[in-house]
Amino acid sequence: MDIARNILFEPMRIKNMELRNRFIRSATYDGCADNGYVTDKQVNLYANLSEGGVGFIITGITYVHPSGQFSTFQNSIAGDEFIDGLKRLTSVAHQWGAKIAVQLFHAGRGARFPESSDRVPIAPSVLEADPYFKSRYRAMTEDEIWQIVDAFGDGAKRAREAGFDAVQIHGAHAYLLSQFLSPYTNLRDDKWGGDLENRLRVHGEIYQNIRQKVGEDYPVLIKIGVQDGFPGGLEFSEGKLAARYLAESGFDALEISQGLRGLSFEETEFKTKINNLDREAYFRNWCRQIKNRVEVPIIMVGGLRTFELMEEIIQKKEADFISLSRPLIRNPSIIREWEKGDHHRAECISCNKCLEGVRDGETLRCKNSGG
Repeated sequence: MDIARNILFEPMRIKNMELRNRFIRSATYDGCADNGYVTDKQVNLYANLSEGGVGFIITGITYVHPSGQFSTFQNSIAGDEFIDGLKRLTSVAHQWGAKIAVQLFHAGRGARFPESSDRVPIAPSVLEADPYFKSRYRAMTEDEIWQIVDAFGDGAKRAREAGFDAVQIHGAHAYLLSQFLSPYTNLRDDKWGGDLENRLRVHGEIYQNIRQKVGEDYPVLIKIGVQDGFPGGLEFSEGKLAARYLAESGFDALEISQGLRGLSFEETEFKTKINNLDREAYFRNWCRQIKNRVEVPIIMVGGLRTFELMEEIIQKKEADFISLSRPLIRNPSIIREWEKGDHHRAECISCNKCLEGVRDGETLRCKNSGG
């Protein structure tokens, strides 16, 4: 096979951003930041990903406002003081030929504060009884919504100053924008809740605020959860309409994933036992249907392990990019190995021990590789 002509290694573009191949490192929380600041460990992590052949790196969740903080070991872009550290990440990614975006994030009701703090997480509305979420939180005021909209725009402005090639808005995985989009968690009776257009209003306002601060030429992507992980939440029939609306509103690429999480891994984006082709690419059908309805690039994530399957997905025009997380935790050089013609299946066994580790306060590593 002529590797130079392999469809997965074709140079690609998102807006005016040129990428060396179709492989994306999906945003992955690494638990390595120090009170919001970049650390040497993170610089080394991004160097390994870029040197390992990834075309486009999306950082882990980076909070835009203190009310949206998830962890003290999480990166922040909520102030100018974080810019210099973030420049270290963009510099090392560019050194080895990758492009890099920061994922702009707010946890919503999933925010976590020190026990000594009197702060309470905020969300679109409060559910009196929710089997999927037990912690205390409160409903946002309209002023607070506008503060968060503004914070996303400010974060994007800082991202451009720090040298990031793009930004990605986190609109999936049970965090704030998923909470607005889902009819399960958004019970508001004002212009921010109710029908689909109102539940997507905050997404559109964030996009417009970012555009005003970074200009028309800067790529702005979104990761969108198009279905919740349990009955009674957002259904795909609405989720695909939401994706189409976001594409038409100006977002330059959509990464398709899940919204609110259920109780088991099988009801989340972290599905396990990805041990055969039938278990791989578990968001493939969603991507296929959305791809047929939008004009912007579609990024497929979710259980991709087999090189030939990734080729097939691109050849059939079911997606434009392949996004990987857990396989790159196990082996950050796997893209380079594939490029050289060694098309072995990703070694990741989808055990989620890496996830359980960062949830327990450890730094990100594969616990089955000795790393």
